[in-house]
Amino acid sequence: MVTPQEVRAIPLFAGLGEPEVARLATRSADLHLQPGEYLVHEGDGRALFVVLDGRLETTKIVDGIERVIGGRAAAELIGEVPMVLGTPFPASFRAAAPSRVMRVEAREFHAISVITPDVWARVGALARERIEGLQELAADEPAPLATVVGDRYDKACRDLRQFLDRNGISFEWVTPAEARAGACAVDTSDAGDVFPVVIFHDGSVLPRPEKRELAKRLGLTTVPALAEYDTVIIGGGPAGLAAAVYGASEGLKTLMVEQEAPGGQAGTSSRIENYLGFPTGVSGEELASRALAQAKRFGAEILVTWRVENLDPVTREVRFDGHDAVRARTVILATGVSWRKLELDGIEHLTGRGIYYGASRSDASSLTGLDVYLVGAGNSAGQAAMYFSGYARSVTLVVRGESLAKSMSHYLITQLQSKSNVFVRLNSEVSAVHGTDHLDAIDVTSKDVTERLDAAGLYIFIGATTETDWLPPEIERDKLGYVTTGDDAANAGGWTLERPPYLLETSVPGIFAAGDVRCRSIKRVASGVGEGSMSIAFVHQVLQAG
Repeated sequence: MVTPQEVRAIPLFAGLGEPEVARLATRSADLHLQPGEYLVHEGDGRALFVVLDGRLETTKIVDGIERVIGGRAAAELIGEVPMVLGTPFPASFRAAAPSRVMRVEAREFHAISVITPDVWARVGALARERIEGLQELAADEPAPLATVVGDRYDKACRDLRQFLDRNGISFEWVTPAEARAGACAVDTSDAGDVFPVVIFHDGSVLPRPEKRELAKRLGLTTVPALAEYDTVIIGGGPAGLAAAVYGASEGLKTLMVEQEAPGGQAGTSSRIENYLGFPTGVSGEELASRALAQAKRFGAEILVTWRVENLDPVTREVRFDGHDAVRARTVILATGVSWRKLELDGIEHLTGRGIYYGASRSDASSLTGLDVYLVGAGNSAGQAAMYFSGYARSVTLVVRGESLAKSMSHYLITQLQSKSNVFVRLNSEVSAVHGTDHLDAIDVTSKDVTERLDAAGLYIFIGATTETDWLPPEIERDKLGYVTTGDDAANAGGWTLERPPYLLETSVPGIFAAGDVRCRSIKRVASGVGEGSMSIAFVHQVLQAG
C-alpha cells in the first residue's frame, strides 16, 4: 500500500493538503513489477503513474520489432499525455529492473486537480514536453528498411510491395526510371536491368528476391524453433490470430503458419467500421498488427512465407513446401478463403498487370489521378472504393445486381454516396479486358449494351472459394470444399471415437477448423475471431484427454 509519506515525497503532490494526500494514498494502486513485466501497453486507456522505485523502459513497435525509445526513473511520471488529451497510451512501458509504481485513476486525478489546479497545470506542462519529444521522435523516424525498385505493372514488384506492406515493414517504392533519374537516394547499378530489386538500408542489393529470402533478411521468423507443438494453427487471418493469442496466453506451445502475411483477407480492408470496440473504425492492417503483437507478446511463434502442403491425419505431422516438418498434438485449420476468379479471355495474362484480386493499401499511391474499376458489391469492395477514392480520379463499382443493399452494409453505402468521385454501375458486368503488357481498357455490358472504358486498374471482389485440395481425404469437406465440423463431420461417416466431435472439430479427432474455411461459418471478422478463440477451449479438452 502507498503511504501518505510516499505521496508527500512526490514533487507533483508536494503542495497537497492532508485530506488530498490521504485520499491518494488510500485510492491509488501499489504495483510491483519484475524485469520485463509490462505496466501498460500501447493503446491502453488513460491513467497516471508515478515511479516510486526502479526503472521503466518506453517501447514501441517499429517495423514489427519492439524498440526501446526512452524510459522513466524514480519520481518520474508516466501517462501525462493520455491524461491531458484523453487519448490512449502512444507507447508501452515495461520494467527494466524490479520496480514499484503508483497508479492514479483518471477520476482521482481530476478530483485532486479541481481542488489544487496547480497539479493540473504542472501535468499539462509535462504533457507538452512529452508531445514535443514525440514530435522529435516522429521527425527523426528511421529510414525505411528497404527500397523496392520496379515497374508499376510488374507483378513480381507488386507482390513484393504487398508482402512488405502487410508484414508491417517500412519501405519506399520507386520505378527504375525514377531511380536512374536520381529522384531517390538509391543506387541500382549493381542490379543491371534485373527488376524488381530490393535495396536494404545498409546499401546491399537483392535482385528479384524470393519472399522467404526477403523475410529472413528483414528479421521475420522463417524457421520453427521446436520440433513439436501443442497446437499448430494453419492460416493467419482473424481466426488464426485469435487462436494464436488464446493458445499462447494459456501456456500452450503455439505455432501459427502463414504463407503471406498475418491478417488474411481482412488484413487488406482499408476500414472496418462495425467491429466491436472500435467506434471510429479500424483498418484491417491495424487490427492484424495489434493481434500479431498480442500473440507474440504471449509467446506464440509466427512463421511466415511457408505453405503447408501435407498434413498426416494419424501422426499430425505438418509438412511445409520446403520439405521441413513439425509435429502437432492438435491442429487448427484457419486457412480462410480466396477470391473467386473472373472467367474472361486474356485475364490471366493481365492479372498482376493492372488486374488484381482483392486490394492492398499499398496500391493506392499508384492510382493517383487515374480511373479504376472494382467488380463486386460486398463490404470488401466498398471499403476499397472508399480508400481508393482519396487517390484515384474516379472509382467505379461494377455490380451485377439491382442494388448494393443486399450485400453491403448500410454505413458503407451511405459513405460511398457522399463521395463525388465514386460511381456505381448497377445491372452491369465486365465482359472483356484489353491490353498487351498491362491493362488498358475494359468492356462493361449493361442491358445488352457494351461500352469500352479506359481503365488503369481492375480490382475483383466476386466472392470466395476454398483452397482445401491439399488436405488428406480423411478430413471431410462439403461439395464446395469447406471443412465440415461437429455434427456435420460426424454425419459424414468418418468419425472413429465414441464421443461425438466437438463443435469445431473435423472428422479427424484433434484437428479443428475455424473461420471462413469451416462449413456453415458466418463470413465475418468477428465470427472468425470468436471461432479461433473457441477452438482453443476444445484443444485443451483434447490435450487433457491425452
